[in-house]
This record gives sequence, structure tokens and C-alpha cells, in this order.
Amino acid sequence: MKAFLTAIALGCVISSASAQDAQMDLPRIRLGAGMHQIDAQVAATPDQRSTGLMYRKQMPQHEGMLFVFEQPSMQCFWMKNTLLPLTAAFVADDGEVVNLADMAPQTTESHCSTRPVRYVLEMNQGWFTKRGIKPGTRLTGQVFQK
Repeated sequence: MKAFLTAIALGCVISSASAQDAQMDLPRIRLGAGMHQIDAQVAATPDQRSTGLMYRKQMPQHEGMLFVFEQPSMQCFWMKNTLLPLTAAFVADDGEVVNLADMAPQTTESHCSTRPVRYVLEMNQGWFTKRGIKPGTRLTGQVFQK
């Protein structure tokens, strides 16, 4: 697990993009939610996590961003400079969705996990609901411990 996350962090291309450019060149990972596949960009470093999906004007329905933290803790997200309405799934080490939070664009309201988590998966708002994914659902992928 640690080697996988280190490889992701080291394999990232550091871009010279300005502060108002969307980060589009992060490594990707395949995740599953039942029969649904997710192509997720991985934000594993502090800089990648702090930029997240800011300035992104659109995102395909099957894509998202997985935020990876070093250890489980209470995670809170906001949407300053984020143009898309998103839903954050706060995810435990084993892939269990702990809670979901719909987030409005360009707001500073905090949306937090209800218990310590290591992962947060952001998808277009409504993606989880349309697929019946709710707290207790398990996501799959090589990043989650079994």
C-alpha cells in the first residue's frame, strides 16, 4: 500500500501551470462501485489535494478524483474556486463509503467526514445517487485494503 502511494506521488509530473489552471495530468486509478467503473485521478500530495478539482469546467460522468491521505483522520472539504457541483464520498481504508456530501460550487462551507477516513472520492453531483451508492457501499480498487 505504502509503496503504491509513494509510486503515485513520485510519478506525478510537476507542471508549471498558473494557479488558475485545472490540474489535468495526475495519475489515474480504476475504481469500482458495484457494476460501475470509475476512472479517478489521484491527488496524493498536499499540493495536489489542495488544488483538487478547482477551475475544472467539466468532467465526464465516469471520472472523478480520489484524494489520498497518509493516515485516517477527519477530512473536511470546501469548494472555493471549484466550478462544478460535486459530491464527496468519504471512504474508509477498506473501501466502505462512510458518508456522502453534496457540495455547491464556489462556496466555503465545510463538508466533513463523520469519522476518520483516508480517502475522499469526488464525483459529479448526483453520480452516487443515480447509481444507488450510499453509506455502507463498498468501493473496490487496488488502493483499498481488504
